[in-house]
Amino acid sequence: MSKTNISLDELIGSGAHFGHQTKRWNPKMGEYLYGQEDGVHIFDLIKTKPLIEEALDFLAKSTKEGKKVLILGTKKQIKDKVAEVAQKAGVSYVNERWLGGTISNFDQIKRSISKMEEMKENMSTGFYNKYTKKEKLLIDREIVRLEKFFGGVKTLTGIPDILFVIDTKRESAAVREANGKKIPVIGIVDSNADPDMIDYPIPMNDDASKALEYILDLVAKVVTENKNG
Repeated sequence: MSKTNISLDELIGSGAHFGHQTKRWNPKMGEYLYGQEDGVHIFDLIKTKPLIEEALDFLAKSTKEGKKVLILGTKKQIKDKVAEVAQKAGVSYVNERWLGGTISNFDQIKRSISKMEEMKENMSTGFYNKYTKKEKLLIDREIVRLEKFFGGVKTLTGIPDILFVIDTKRESAAVREANGKKIPVIGIVDSNADPDMIDYPIPMNDDASKALEYILDLVAKVVTENKNG
């Protein structure tokens, strides 16, 4: 397993070092901060770099062992990239609103996925041809809605083994579900987040698109290289 090369220049150039306004900070993030500039906290990327490496090493090892990964990122500026990277790496993802119970009540999620797949099958085989045009339109809209929320997790046969989260504060409900099931969480934690809930914290800007894309590309690379390895 080759070590992933992390570029500090790439991180700085993408704005990974900018945190939130100092008045919004979580004191638990203090150890990861270099200082502040114009009322904004600045991350110490010298400390962030080995934490990214540690998280990716864990991801590589887990992928080699056949563990199931779920990527969660619902922010507007990154949701398309989340889907792209997850599909490329062949892992599950959520890039729309996190639905409560996705981990803690997975049986209900599976029922919704089964309903979606059954409706899609019925649509493709012409089963709904006997329905009125309006009824078929409503069914089609329901399929689209279900695909939007469950399309990224439809291949999951059980709860994921690892949760990778972009913006752990925003996705705190998902983090709590993972914590409750003892599922390791790799998370991008900004200066306003609580790192104690995250097994493998990556302290950096969780809003900058380029920085998030850089990390997601690394995740895809690591998972792809270590799958079936």
